[in-house]
Amino acid sequence: MRLSRFHLHTTKETPADADVVSQQLMLRAGMIRKLAAGIYTWTPLGLRVLRKVEGIVREEMNRAGALEMLMPSVQPRELWEETGRWQKFGGQLLKIRDRKDAEFCYGPTHEEVVTDWARSELSSYKQLPVNVYQIQTKFRDEIRPRFGVMRAREFLMKDAYSFHLTPECLARGYQVMFDAYTRIFERLGLRFRAVQADSGAIGGNASQEFHVLADSGEDLIAYSTGSSYAANVEKAEAAAPGPRPVAAEAMARVATPAQTTCEDVAALLGLPLERTVKSVAVVGASGFCLLLVRGDHQVNEVKAANLPAIGADYRPATEEEIVAHLGCKPGFIGPVSPQREITVVADRTVAAMADFVCGANTEGFHLTGVNFGRDLPEPALVADIRSVVEGDLSPDGQGTLALCRGIEVGHVFQLGQTYAKSLGATVLDENGAAQVMYMGCYGIGVSRIVAAAIEQNHDAAGIIWPEPMAPWQVAVCIINPKNDPAVAEAAEALHGELQALGIETVLDDRGLRPGPMFADIELLGIPHRVVVSERGLAAGTFEYRARRAEAAEALDKAALLERLRH
Repeated sequence: MRLSRFHLHTTKETPADADVVSQQLMLRAGMIRKLAAGIYTWTPLGLRVLRKVEGIVREEMNRAGALEMLMPSVQPRELWEETGRWQKFGGQLLKIRDRKDAEFCYGPTHEEVVTDWARSELSSYKQLPVNVYQIQTKFRDEIRPRFGVMRAREFLMKDAYSFHLTPECLARGYQVMFDAYTRIFERLGLRFRAVQADSGAIGGNASQEFHVLADSGEDLIAYSTGSSYAANVEKAEAAAPGPRPVAAEAMARVATPAQTTCEDVAALLGLPLERTVKSVAVVGASGFCLLLVRGDHQVNEVKAANLPAIGADYRPATEEEIVAHLGCKPGFIGPVSPQREITVVADRTVAAMADFVCGANTEGFHLTGVNFGRDLPEPALVADIRSVVEGDLSPDGQGTLALCRGIEVGHVFQLGQTYAKSLGATVLDENGAAQVMYMGCYGIGVSRIVAAAIEQNHDAAGIIWPEPMAPWQVAVCIINPKNDPAVAEAAEALHGELQALGIETVLDDRGLRPGPMFADIELLGIPHRVVVSERGLAAGTFEYRARRAEAAEALDKAALLERLRH
């Protein structure tokens, strides 16, 4: 490949509307071009990288026994109504009408379509298990698309679906996919972690996310310093505390005229923040609720939503609702002596506290020395509803928890029978009885991986591709200000020799000065740069520099070929 015949348009300037490094570098390198909010054109350069990722994903899926297919991206409303997701999926579902006014959506995922296929195609247990996958464009109407292709509305995804007769078979298929995903990210050369996760809008039972580790990641991951335990903070379990101490103080009301936060109250009273309790008022499935967490902790919204008493549709209580139930405006509220009957949900840490401080439900006052069972009833519900923090004990009892950032690039689910039941997907078992199939779902964000790799691998000069993802492995650069035919011939010969060895090589024959030429090659992230020049030919050497190296080195051809083969 000659760069003089390849469309390459790089820029020095960082686009003003680019939020993160990957978006900035992909635009500067000319890999993508924005068409509309969250919708991008992939240029020939960007597509080379995208296809590298897609190729590794496809190879490992095939190796794991999955069968590739292709499903329609436009899906009828009726199918989504059968599973109840036409409304439940929310505003991310792009809904469209055809000329006959029939309603469709542009597929954000394909559980409905693949299950419809399975209920028509699969009739006997002898056809199971089966795993089918596709690599296809998806569309989710993000309310605020950002970070370039990392959170785009249109994106390329590999989604796979497996069908099984029993939960045990599903568990085995799930492990096969987990192992395949591990191989995919290892082959791509990425630093990653698999973590326990919440199933979210897809539903189902067990699920794990694969995260590329990067400081810019949106997701916070908790992992044990003493074991392999790791989980998204949304899912990470806070270790259960010990037994509650015996009450040692009498409850008292203290004036806190301007102190409306736990931090301010603790400072005024000269107490550790850990002695305070934060009351968060919400309206959920059981009506008005107070969620209680320790003053230095935060309510974990996902954990709370997973409690039947709270539910996925819960919301913050309004000031009017708070006053009606507690007799006080926010800032001084607490669980002691509410005006009306309420549901109190205490985090496990709070349930184990004695002599704590909370709001008095009177403006300008808090209560000290508060104890369950004496000053207020035991909580209606005790559950793990807080987000873990650095230094918490690991829930498996091995080590403590540390936190890092990650970018989710893959997710595997054990869906169970959720979709198969809704759509009536059954097969006949050995006894001729109809059995609802068990399903697994396995997604990889192919286009997101490209951005995540850049977030993890870059420097001030540009992208540093892991070799399996690079558009080319080697760039042969010609420095030939005198237009010496021998220099051009040597560069072309080296380019051809490397190609013949199966090393993807690009020849930079654009005639640029060394500075701009090298800046482009570094920006593009090509792993190896070889310079052919008149001075080098005279010395019988080539100037070689690895993308991560601090300096170049002179190598003869034998040494150069040996270096590039490994």
